[in-house]
Amino acid sequence: MKRNDNSIARRSFLKGTLAAATLASAPSVLASEKSTNEKQGTGPVSLREKFFGCIAGCHIGSAMGAAVEGWSWERIERQYGTLDKLLAYHHYGNRNNWMREPGTTEDGIERQKLMITAIIGKQDRINAEDLRRAWVDHMNPNAAGLVSEPFEGALLAMARTHIPAADIGKYCDYSGLVSLSRSCHPIGLINAGDIQGAIEDVREIGQLYNTANSRGILWAEVVVTAIAAATKPGATVDSVLGAIFDNCDKVDMRFIRRAVIRGEIKRALKLTADCKDFRRMRKKFDTMYSGSGIPYSHSYANEIVTKAVCIFKMTNANTWEAMKAGVNMGRDTDCLAAVATGISGALSGAASIPNALIKQTDYATSVNPHTNSQRTLRETSDGLYNAFKARLAKMKAFAEEMGAA
Repeated sequence: MKRNDNSIARRSFLKGTLAAATLASAPSVLASEKSTNEKQGTGPVSLREKFFGCIAGCHIGSAMGAAVEGWSWERIERQYGTLDKLLAYHHYGNRNNWMREPGTTEDGIERQKLMITAIIGKQDRINAEDLRRAWVDHMNPNAAGLVSEPFEGALLAMARTHIPAADIGKYCDYSGLVSLSRSCHPIGLINAGDIQGAIEDVREIGQLYNTANSRGILWAEVVVTAIAAATKPGATVDSVLGAIFDNCDKVDMRFIRRAVIRGEIKRALKLTADCKDFRRMRKKFDTMYSGSGIPYSHSYANEIVTKAVCIFKMTNANTWEAMKAGVNMGRDTDCLAAVATGISGALSGAASIPNALIKQTDYATSVNPHTNSQRTLRETSDGLYNAFKARLAKMKAFAEEMGAA
């Protein structure tokens, strides 16, 4: 996401959980080398591979989409036809001279990396204070304005004060943006299979970026719900969509609030129901989303998450096809690819993603001096997976102890 000028309701500790019981630099990398893993769709995907699919899809999609972020789909079509490779790129309006290596990720992944670091360190679910500590201890001081949004430097300065972590988001100007929705994938993964836990966590952690109950948080609930649901045994595209409609943005008569989020997703799914490819879908979406002329006009959470859900359905959660659709849709391409591909990968894994792209993204991370973490994609996903397994072990031990009481 970039600028375009044109405490926790304490955990339901056991609920639903036991059941869940270097490559040479080059100007571009072609998407020609297919994975040697088991082909997508030929058998069940293990939970470990779902974690990898979510992380690899999100990170690679972000890197591919960053090169054309803010472009119209017409411009992408004219220049590339179908963009399906990693490109070197500048960011933030060329305010610096750093040409990013193909596969370099951007602000949303830097935000996500700090969540991952906090989860790996705790080996469990995290709260707002856990994430604040990760900001203070692990955020690269050179990141803001280079690979992170400039406003995140101000948030870090507040995190270093005695302001409660859950109050920091009150001072962020951009409460309705996709900042949280496009980076909250690890919250869904550490709560694999536990939808309510994922929702509770993103509501708290989101308050470092948003005000409580803001649209930014409500749309992030959709993303973590989809990921937590996709990791369940036997999950399907339909079961993930069902989980979104069953759990997100319920009508609350205390606030006389309609289920506007589910309504928007439902309208978009109906609008794009006959779409078989991204070229038709993006034309359809032009009739629904066309904001411009204000800061971050392409980057509001409702647009990005709604489009991502529709891509997930259209591609039947094929991770590689979802990535290409998100990258070629125009507008906020890196955020859209991150959400659509992250959800798809959490269901289908990463077997459909060309291995060349995985290798190049790992290489770009290894030479990035400004990143918050240089873990490889596999180290990242396995770190999260092992944290999830540690969480399950603690819950199992607690259930056995108290079951004997």
